[in-house]
Amino acid sequence: MFHWFVSLKRNRYSAPLVDRRDSRTRLLVTLATVALAAAALAVVPAQAGAKPKTMWGPITFNGASMFPTYSDLGVDIYATTAHWDQIAPTKPLNPTDPADAAYNWPDYIDFSITEAQKYGMRVLILFRGTPPWANGNKGARFAADNLQDWTNFVTALTKKYPGVNLWMVWGEPNRQPNFGPFKASNSAKGPLNKAQQVAPRTYAQLLDSAYEALKAASPSNQVIGGNTYTSAGKGDINPYAWIRYLKLPNGSRPRMDYWGHNPYGFHIPNLKDPPSPKGSVAFGDLRRLVKALDKSFRGQRLKLYLAEWGVPIGYKDIDLTYSLKPKEGKRWIKAGFRIANTWSRIFSLGWVHPIDTSYSSQGLLDRSGRKKAGFNVYRSR
Repeated sequence: MFHWFVSLKRNRYSAPLVDRRDSRTRLLVTLATVALAAAALAVVPAQAGAKPKTMWGPITFNGASMFPTYSDLGVDIYATTAHWDQIAPTKPLNPTDPADAAYNWPDYIDFSITEAQKYGMRVLILFRGTPPWANGNKGARFAADNLQDWTNFVTALTKKYPGVNLWMVWGEPNRQPNFGPFKASNSAKGPLNKAQQVAPRTYAQLLDSAYEALKAASPSNQVIGGNTYTSAGKGDINPYAWIRYLKLPNGSRPRMDYWGHNPYGFHIPNLKDPPSPKGSVAFGDLRRLVKALDKSFRGQRLKLYLAEWGVPIGYKDIDLTYSLKPKEGKRWIKAGFRIANTWSRIFSLGWVHPIDTSYSSQGLLDRSGRKKAGFNVYRSR
């Protein structure tokens, strides 16, 4: 999952950028070979009203808060990330107490919460990353050796930010660079072998234990799990296989309130699209994703939290490997939000990269802060 520098000019609120890209390029090149001519917009059920808009982005730009701009865009939920490995580089003596001296809580989250409240937005916190002391120095992407250490951190996290009630457990864990232990899949729809099943089964335990800790802190806490990436790159586990093997040791399913997914694709969102290759789930595959969820999580009818999406307009986007002309880009944005706002199984559609960068043209603003073609279209959705 992409996570912004919280400020495009370094300051005391700055946080590191992680997991920028790798198999995204391979994915979208693969999808490009099977993309149909994108003319028709999606046919969906009757209008159900606009859904909350989620935004990942910097907290400041050129020294000024970005939240007035997010407010102008109609953003309802601002998303940020808490990195356990950075917050607790040494083991706390009282790990459920956020005041423990070992904890180094980042200023950028406090700033985000303050600014979001000022402009009437909710805050979503994605939490991830394991400190060396909790996993034998394997690296931040590897799960904790002792599940209780993870649960203790989640408890401290929710005590630290009691006003937050939207929580996302890890980001794109079905990708090898983001989560471990992980044995690469062949990205096909077929079954995973025992070694490949370790990742989804490990993540299931992290998710369920986090759910329990968050709900114990406040029943109003909402938990976003699964958090799959479109997938299809070498080393990924496609979302269908991730769902199939997302089980606890007793065979039951982990608890969550929403299924998170990032539906990147290579052509205009259209729910009538044929299946994407290698079990990947682009925007046009969301009905198939919901069908798979309903089959595995019987009776729950989990709604989709589409955490990240973006439309590159202008120069070639290095992450997504293509770009669109302004008129076409506007059509894509309208199509994506038409689906999100009219289909009851979608809770929110997120946007990433609100400002262009050297590697991404998905911004609603260019690199100097001027409005791009997509700005007013996004604002009107």
